[in-house]
Amino acid sequence: MVFTALTVAGVDGCGGAGVLADLKTFSTFKVHGACVVTALTAQNTKSIKKVLPVKPEFVEEQFQTILDDLKIDAVKTGILPSKETVKIVADFVDDYGLKLVVDPIFKSTTGKKFVDDEIIKTYIKNLLPLTKIVTPNIFEASILSGVKIKNMDDMVKAAEKILKFGVENVVVKGGHLKGKNVVDLFFNGKKSVFFTKPKLNGKIHGGGCFFSAALTACLASGKNVSQAIETVEKMVEEVFRFGLKIGKGLKVIHPLIPLYNEAEKCGVLEDVNLALNKFLKFKKVHEFIAEVGTQIAEALPYPSTIYHVAGVEGRIRKIKGKIVAGNVRFGVSTHMARLILASNMLNPKIKAALNLRYDKKLLKALEKEKFTISSFDRRFEPKKIKMVEGKTLDWGFKQAVKKIGKVPDVIYDLGEPGKEPMIRILGENAVKLVEKVGKAVKNF
Repeated sequence: MVFTALTVAGVDGCGGAGVLADLKTFSTFKVHGACVVTALTAQNTKSIKKVLPVKPEFVEEQFQTILDDLKIDAVKTGILPSKETVKIVADFVDDYGLKLVVDPIFKSTTGKKFVDDEIIKTYIKNLLPLTKIVTPNIFEASILSGVKIKNMDDMVKAAEKILKFGVENVVVKGGHLKGKNVVDLFFNGKKSVFFTKPKLNGKIHGGGCFFSAALTACLASGKNVSQAIETVEKMVEEVFRFGLKIGKGLKVIHPLIPLYNEAEKCGVLEDVNLALNKFLKFKKVHEFIAEVGTQIAEALPYPSTIYHVAGVEGRIRKIKGKIVAGNVRFGVSTHMARLILASNMLNPKIKAALNLRYDKKLLKALEKEKFTISSFDRRFEPKKIKMVEGKTLDWGFKQAVKKIGKVPDVIYDLGEPGKEPMIRILGENAVKLVEKVGKAVKNF
């Protein structure tokens, strides 16, 4: 069954936002995309030079032509550059009973203003009463509600006022609030839910378009509002983390990342399985397996969580003189997965890691093969970090990088009472990593 979503928005020639980004986002959710163009723009990643609104009568003709032929499962709006265009969209939504997501784009990321007070009034009077979900950022929510938003309580107050315009659900995006985290609010009058994510460095062009288009695609494919919002919130960090640097200005959103990751899953699983088999054929392999077990792991092309990293379930272990290894799956590695994620943030080429029992001779063998080596000392680990399970390696990684000014190939530590000394090795993929390690230890 084919689901179709419609975007009613402007054209961004650099492809970072508007209908071009929306259509890519629909594809990510396996939803066919159609469009009605409301404005043409002369813009790049640095600025918008000019906006040329499409005549309202041609917007109407585009919309009617689409609806005469296609079954539209959900529709979203982007730039609506005149009050006449807002009314036309509202009339079609009302007449055809369309599920509507409104992204109230009042100005661009680079600061270009798109609407005047009359257009905003028309939004409130004609469009919002027909809206399933509205997705303002804090500036847009402030304009609609009259509430100056400085914190999470203000977000709720603004959402309450916006809901009174007849909107069914409000999502206030809090990415512009001060703080280390991004906080989004979902509010429907009965409940308010906050979604919190780490704030990434720098602005990104097209983020709002992705968010609203993703919600639209979810609604089009049959998800209810709560399911749609939970689905999209889980994907936001994955997509935002890997913005594309295509010009001299802002990075642009990369909506196809989830598809690219999905396409590579079988290949990554195959890599780790092949690497595991090669590792198990090492001469005296039992000498390299750590007491806590050895992990071999590899990440998808765009990793942002441990569930984007495949590893050996239960690790590789020595049990009663035999070497036992579990199945290769995603999400089963924690320590090596987090090490890969941290390394990948600084060096995107790094996608794989493995850990081995600490041995001075092994370190010398790796050094001989031109591995760059660094270390950290658990004796200097702050107590507040030591008390949190899994945080030691995050701290240790930063110390090891700081020592040599880059991500090393090898990170080791000498342990402490109750903590086994360990060697951890990083590489571009699991197979090449194991082969390179194998070359270093062949005469061990």
